[in-house]
Amino acid sequence: MDVNAAVAALAAIAGVCTGVIAMLAFRWSERDQARPTRTSLHTDPVLPPGVDTVLSVLRSSAVVLDESDSVVKASSAAYALGLVRGGKLAVEPMLNMARDTRRDGEIRQVELDLPRRGTGRGEALAVSARVAPLGSRLVLLLVEDLTEARRIEAVRRDFVANVSHELKTPTGALSLLSEAVMDASDDPEAVTRFAGRMQIEATRLTNLVQELIDLSRVQNDDPLEDSEPVRVDELVAEAIDRSRHTASTKQITMASNVWSPEGSDHSGGGRREGRTGDLFVWGSRGQLAAALGNLVENAVNYSPARTRVGIAARKITAPGGDLIEIAVTDQGIGIPDKDKERIFERFYRVDPARSRATGGTGLGLAIVKHVAASHGGEVTVWSTEGQGSTFTLRLPEAGAVRDRRRPASPTPDLMTEPLPAPEVLP
Repeated sequence: MDVNAAVAALAAIAGVCTGVIAMLAFRWSERDQARPTRTSLHTDPVLPPGVDTVLSVLRSSAVVLDESDSVVKASSAAYALGLVRGGKLAVEPMLNMARDTRRDGEIRQVELDLPRRGTGRGEALAVSARVAPLGSRLVLLLVEDLTEARRIEAVRRDFVANVSHELKTPTGALSLLSEAVMDASDDPEAVTRFAGRMQIEATRLTNLVQELIDLSRVQNDDPLEDSEPVRVDELVAEAIDRSRHTASTKQITMASNVWSPEGSDHSGGGRREGRTGDLFVWGSRGQLAAALGNLVENAVNYSPARTRVGIAARKITAPGGDLIEIAVTDQGIGIPDKDKERIFERFYRVDPARSRATGGTGLGLAIVKHVAASHGGEVTVWSTEGQGSTFTLRLPEAGAVRDRRRPASPTPDLMTEPLPAPEVLP
């Protein structure tokens, strides 16, 4: 009996100990579950209902910060701009704004220039940052990229300023010359000299107004509305005729070569023989003629006397489809490397004094660029100072108008297989 009593007592003690241990384990588990974890620190500040959906459709970069300045929510655009790094807001001025807004609840807005990621140059991103409280614990930051808007505004300001200056110069000259004619009314020789200068300034003013009209037209018109298959040889002939008088005055030789890969007969020598009838581009004939005419005119104007200007066209194979490549080459003064990226800007001149001497307005290459882009092509330039320049216009081929029944010959290698000898035009 004593043994049985002892066993019962031990069993009772063991049961009590087990119960105590179980109770302690339960309490410990509850306390451990209540302790914040690394994950709960980021997920505990729950966004108000509907905010997540609204942020996902905003065009602005969005960042939501909690009371410890940790990022609760950030859009992909915010990461792309470099606003968020390592779960933190990486822009110190924006972080200070968020802290001030969290403290007093005031909405704040500021414009900043941020360094551009991935470039070693001094380029900057212009952004507008707006901070507002989101509930009692969170802060919402919206960032708008203003870089492109500022660039467009700068282009607009420059354009207005340049137009004003370019129009003021010839009109002011005409005013002064007219006064000079009145004062020299009794001197026929002086009147003749001043009248000649007035004609030059009037021609410059007329050219400027016409090119402004042309630039406005190519920017606003859709070339697909009046598109047609346009023969490349006719474009080349028209561009040459446009500059023939100036070239003849400077004794500049003009040569054309329009090469077709279909095995045309090159023995004729006439510029509209077999070699020229097989290349077509699709688009607005007027715009294409103006673009190529500007390239040829520039080549003649910026070439010294007794040099050569060549116009060559050929079909090339490209991944997106066959292209027609028209290259205009001169032996002129060339373009410095620092100016090559800007020569297609409106009113930009490499040498303003020389441009005025040649009657240039600074709009010709801008027109070429817009025409090429609106026709699905591009214009590029190669140039070396003192050796000349080559402007290349690449446009999609109008394949629908070609005779596909004839077997096609392979396109020549542009680096190793030379074009046929160009035809020299008077």
